[in-house]
Amino acid sequence: MSEAVIPAALSEDAASPAVDPLPLTGERTVPGIAEENYWFRRHEIVYARLLDRCAGKTVLEAGSGEGYGADMIAGVAAEVTGLDYDTSAVEHVRARYPRVKMIQGNLADLPLADASVDIVVNFQVIEHLWDQSQFLRECLRVLRPGGELLISTPNRITFSPGRDTPLNPFHTRELNAAELTELLVDAGFEVSLMTGVHHGPSLKALDAKHGGSFIDAQIERALAGEPWPAELTADVAAVTIDDFAIAPEDIDASLDLLAIAVKPA
Repeated sequence: MSEAVIPAALSEDAASPAVDPLPLTGERTVPGIAEENYWFRRHEIVYARLLDRCAGKTVLEAGSGEGYGADMIAGVAAEVTGLDYDTSAVEHVRARYPRVKMIQGNLADLPLADASVDIVVNFQVIEHLWDQSQFLRECLRVLRPGGELLISTPNRITFSPGRDTPLNPFHTRELNAAELTELLVDAGFEVSLMTGVHHGPSLKALDAKHGGSFIDAQIERALAGEPWPAELTADVAAVTIDDFAIAPEDIDASLDLLAIAVKPA
């Protein structure tokens, strides 16, 4: 899910010639766009760092969006099912990522049997849901005892600072670490890890270079509706997952929250 609406043209290698890319609307992130690359890598790092937890497992990605993450998981999992409510996303994943078993459905009523999966992945999705508690109860239901929910979401404290309503129009409710923990525990989970995504040294240097906030510099250009400066585009396009750090320290200053929640055995 993209956290900025960035008008940009797709690069030539963004998708297979046989599969049209999904449009960049601000609701989800997509690979292969230079101006979107910061947000894409900020999402991708969470998949990369937790991929080993999916190895050999039966995995559900609830809210699979463009499908790149589910396809990453498919490279290590015994089986991965992608689930999304949006028809265009479902059709796109089926066409572009054939090793993902893709189904359409409502995250508040998961179309899976009780205790049928080992892992539920839910990255940058819960903030879009109207009934977050119901969704988490559904995750608990479909997980086998001892199974894990891997979940990430923008940190409300840093993403919409000082606001009662989210800045992103596609978000219904953003959470801080304490609120996410409370939701997970109330749903019946045990939280084994609560950590956060932070800028590493290179991104901190880009913060300084671009007036104190690399993120704000991108959003300002997006909202201006004008071509991006070449230097800013180049800096954004060069970001990799290694430019981010995941650490539990100073959780309230993190960009995104990342939790591992376990269904009691």
